[in-house]
Amino acid sequence: MINEGILQEIARQHGTPVIVVDHDIIRQNYARFKSHLPKVQAYYAVKANSAPEIVRTLFQEGASFDVASLAEFMLVYDNIRHWPADKQQDFIWDKIIYANPIKAKDTLKALNPYKPLVTFDNLAELQKIKTYAPQAGVVVRLRVPNTGSMVELSSKFGCDSGEAVDLIEAAHRLGLVVEGLSFHVGSQCTNFLNFVQALEMAAAVMKESRSRGYELKILDIGGGFPAAYHKHVKPFEELAQRINAEIDRLFSPELQIIAEPGRFLVATAATSIATIVGKAVRDGKTCYYIDDSVYHTFSGIIFDHCQYHLKAFKKGEPEICAVFGQTCDGLDCISQSELLPPLELDDWVYAENVGAYTNASATHFNGFAPARLVHLNYHPDGGQRPAMP
Repeated sequence: MINEGILQEIARQHGTPVIVVDHDIIRQNYARFKSHLPKVQAYYAVKANSAPEIVRTLFQEGASFDVASLAEFMLVYDNIRHWPADKQQDFIWDKIIYANPIKAKDTLKALNPYKPLVTFDNLAELQKIKTYAPQAGVVVRLRVPNTGSMVELSSKFGCDSGEAVDLIEAAHRLGLVVEGLSFHVGSQCTNFLNFVQALEMAAAVMKESRSRGYELKILDIGGGFPAAYHKHVKPFEELAQRINAEIDRLFSPELQIIAEPGRFLVATAATSIATIVGKAVRDGKTCYYIDDSVYHTFSGIIFDHCQYHLKAFKKGEPEICAVFGQTCDGLDCISQSELLPPLELDDWVYAENVGAYTNASATHFNGFAPARLVHLNYHPDGGQRPAMP
């Protein structure tokens, strides 16, 4: 958690709405991931929060990147290609995977010179890759159970396990190199058995592939690693223990295993601050209106099925109230049942754990600009910087 005094000082300096990103927390989250999944290379899911500063910090820490659009690919490329040679690697293969299984023709054409690593899950996509990005290496995306995940993905992406090896064979007939297999158990996965089942399915596909003469080098176990939004989220260490046991049981030590953590790395690293701009009493309940909205920082309420609880700097006896955003849309409700002390116009409120899928999907609806981002403990050159911006 970011110190309340620092948050208030930032609100005074920069105004609101503002999102404060603490890069020390990002580093801690990355170190925790690597410590408990030592055999897995983390490819940060840029879609969770595409701030260039976050990309640079995670690159400094040793992360690779999962991108889902040409814009994200170029964001990563542009933010790490100018680094000193001793801090770079052959990052197109080792640092970036294009993990969106569906890609426009123009995107594939633009990616092709970089000899990218891309995913696919159907024959039409495979033929498109052959035509427009023949220098790409390919990874087949497997459909796996998503039960118990906050955001379900299996209805949109992934081939059935029974057709996976046929697709691998088709890729080889087209002259493409199949590098590996991937899956995704769904975002904010709270059912850890999803990972166990998915790893077993992947092992079976790899075994069949091997029997037909196609050896895969990479297993991408996707994202879904849950962020600690509240105390009921089971510890990451418990999930890591299960994954490690299945990796040791099912796969060769030579297999390169990668993952796509997004919210796990950044969700807990950011706090938003907003100002009370309106106050009313409706049906006996106090209603507050803040200078942010579900179209902006709180977009995760709509798009990510997530709830962000507000806190106040002012002390007092909490009472149940409603909190609405600043837009004219009736949908713009942040909470119908929040516990806050009595507040007045110009008081500040804040919400923690807003680092993932919040400003990333913010809009300019109603003409309101998204919240400003302020970065704490960010060292763009790897050196020391003051804690305050």
